[in-house]
Amino acid sequence: MRSPRLAALELRRFGRGRLPRAALVALLVLPLLYGALYLWSFWDPYGRLDRIPVALVDADEGATADGRRITAGDDIAEGLRESRTFDWHEVSAAQARAGVEDGTYYLSLTLPADFSRRVASSAGDSPETGALQVRTNDANNYIVGQISRTVFSEVRRAASTRTSRSYLDRIFISFSDIHGATVRAAGGADKLKSGIDKAEKGSKALADGLKDAKDGSGRLAKGLKKLDKGAGDLQDGSRQVADGTQTLADKVDAVDAKVGPFLKDNEKSIGDTAQLVADSAKIVREHLSTLVKTAPAAAKGARTASRTLDRVYTARCEDAAPPDAACPDLKKAKDAAADVATVADDVNTLVGDQDGDLKKLDARLAALQEQAQALADRAPHLSEDLDDAVKKIDKLNEGAGQVAAGAKKLHNGLGTADSGAADLDKGVGRLKSGAETLNGGLYKLVDGSGKLAGGLHDGAAKIPDYDEKDRDRRTEVMADPVRLASRDLHKAPNYGTGFAPYFIPLSLWVGSMVAYMLIPPMNRRALAAGASAWRIAFAGWLPVVAIGVLQTAALMSVLHWAIGLQMARAAGTVGFLFLVTACFAAIVQWLNARFDAAGRILVLALLMLQLTSAGGTYPVQTSPGFFNAVHPFLPMSYIVEALRRLVTGGGLAPVWTACAVLVVFTAGSLALTALAARRRQVWTPARLHPELSL
Repeated sequence: MRSPRLAALELRRFGRGRLPRAALVALLVLPLLYGALYLWSFWDPYGRLDRIPVALVDADEGATADGRRITAGDDIAEGLRESRTFDWHEVSAAQARAGVEDGTYYLSLTLPADFSRRVASSAGDSPETGALQVRTNDANNYIVGQISRTVFSEVRRAASTRTSRSYLDRIFISFSDIHGATVRAAGGADKLKSGIDKAEKGSKALADGLKDAKDGSGRLAKGLKKLDKGAGDLQDGSRQVADGTQTLADKVDAVDAKVGPFLKDNEKSIGDTAQLVADSAKIVREHLSTLVKTAPAAAKGARTASRTLDRVYTARCEDAAPPDAACPDLKKAKDAAADVATVADDVNTLVGDQDGDLKKLDARLAALQEQAQALADRAPHLSEDLDDAVKKIDKLNEGAGQVAAGAKKLHNGLGTADSGAADLDKGVGRLKSGAETLNGGLYKLVDGSGKLAGGLHDGAAKIPDYDEKDRDRRTEVMADPVRLASRDLHKAPNYGTGFAPYFIPLSLWVGSMVAYMLIPPMNRRALAAGASAWRIAFAGWLPVVAIGVLQTAALMSVLHWAIGLQMARAAGTVGFLFLVTACFAAIVQWLNARFDAAGRILVLALLMLQLTSAGGTYPVQTSPGFFNAVHPFLPMSYIVEALRRLVTGGGLAPVWTACAVLVVFTAGSLALTALAARRRQVWTPARLHPELSL
């Protein structure tokens, strides 16, 4: 009987009763329990993190920097709530601590009270690092702690980036401020250069002027020396004048003491007499033509009258005792008569002189008339005039004394000025030397200020001046200068898709393992009939392969249409899994055929060994050395790698390698099973009485 017919006979046994049929259904569904249920249970755990209760403690008190209110903690807390990364519960610090301890919350995130202050300190003199405090409890769930560390690393990076953006934005604004200040400084340096240039010209003019001033100060010193000598002479002369005016004042005061009372008492008589003389002179001038005739007689009469008045005055004023009260008037009249007699004699002489000049006489008479008239006019004020004269002379004396004192001070001052002028001449000489030095220094300063202005202009050109758009772009780059340009060539859409290459072969191995618990690895009828060893091997292998194909179809149908597994190469995946089923069936068949009951234990052990060394979860390189050593020699290592390429995409080289490996394992296992079948055709005491039976 051929192998396919023998295989059909084995499968037909499951249709002979309700229990065998139930066993066949269970056998077909068993891989679903491993594959579908496993993958379904954690198909997309990262997409449901918003169901994980997490405590959020926002104790941040805020801060103020550059006049702005900063609430970094509130901003981060709001961003976390909006992101719905976890199921956030805002609680107090004590509630968070207790909740993480008793399992109410898987973990807690605390924004400390000084968080904003530390963030704002980046703009101050003592920058500090803000700390986000995370509390986990691996006793609640270790994986959640690992996930939270990844999530909070992103939170920390985002917060650091936001803080850096704020700090760098102030830096770029400072660049613009520095640029503007440097431009203004360059403009000021230009003005400074212009001013220093003018100052240099002014210092040159000053040096030239001080040279002239030196010459002038020398002449001034000589002049003051001469002036000091002249002031000494002035002091002596003014002293003499003061002494003279003092003598004059003394005499005038003495005369005033004597004459003043007389003038005050005889002002009228003096005025009358003066008026009489004036009138007489007028009459004489008017009758000058007849004077020649009457002059002798007039002269005689005048002398007679004068002598008469003398006798009367002598008799009444000098000889009489007491004198007559009219003596003053008589004295005046006597004097006037004497004057008239003198004038008459003069006139008579003039007339009598053949060489006389009447015009001169007339002029003298006019002068006499004028003086007499003036005396007559001033007679009522003679005492006042005398007082005024005395006062003026006293003032003159006082002024002369002051002039003398001033001349003395002037002399003393000019002596000091003479000494000062000499010092001034020396000082101007030093100023002249200093001005020449200043001019030389300013010349150098002009050159230096030109270089300063040029340097500031060059510096302003090199200092960037960013507008708001450019500043935002640069701030964004510098706040996060190194970004991960992640490009997933063949991205698995979820956690379950990534683990499907690991759990699918696991479920198929379990399916083969359970199948050989119900189906014997070698057909007993063929063994008893002495059939070919290869026919026996195929007869025991083909039924399990057929069941495995059905298991694979059922498993992949549920994974694709019920759970949502999307495969880059669906047909290739299913075909490859058929090959996997055939390989697993051959390996499990050989272990059971060769080792009987112990073979079942070896099948389970080999499964564990493959699961731990296949690199289905973590890269095999992260496992201990033993697993790295056995990794290349086990079929599941190649199966997992090939399924990753078939499910998520990528090059097919690992798939072809895996196919070759599976063919080799399948052929080798079948050959070993045939060898075991040949040995089973020889009965031994061990076969008749096995040591272990399962």
